[in-house]
Amino acid sequence: MTIMDAPTGPGPATRGTPSVAWVWRSLAAVSVAVSAVVHLVLWSDGYRDLDVVGPLFLLNAVGGFALAVLLVVWRHWLPLVGGIAFGALTLLAFVASGTVGFFDVSGPLMFGRNETIAAVAEVLAVVASTVALLREPSR
Repeated sequence: MTIMDAPTGPGPATRGTPSVAWVWRSLAAVSVAVSAVVHLVLWSDGYRDLDVVGPLFLLNAVGGFALAVLLVVWRHWLPLVGGIAFGALTLLAFVASGTVGFFDVSGPLMFGRNETIAAVAEVLAVVASTVALLREPSR
């Protein structure tokens, strides 16, 4: 067999392995879901009693879970843009609440366990969604 006779399809080493874009997309989905879990936990731990922020935490959790599913099942660019927006806007709301105030919540930025987990997940959601968006072939 010569090089001219070699098969043109994917070789045995690449067959069945996920694409780099799929790995980044999956990481974005996990990151969004982690942020959603943290917001649901915080909502159940007392944020639900705040007039505006309570419903926003619940909306963040439900929307995060829905977006995480969309990131995995809908191979389109739109959920990736959603992952970028979700992570960036959620992180921006956290920073605003600790600096200038955000509805009922104001005070110094506090990085407890939940806040740290959520902040890391949101940054990772932005990065992973952006990389997946750039790595996926255009359709």
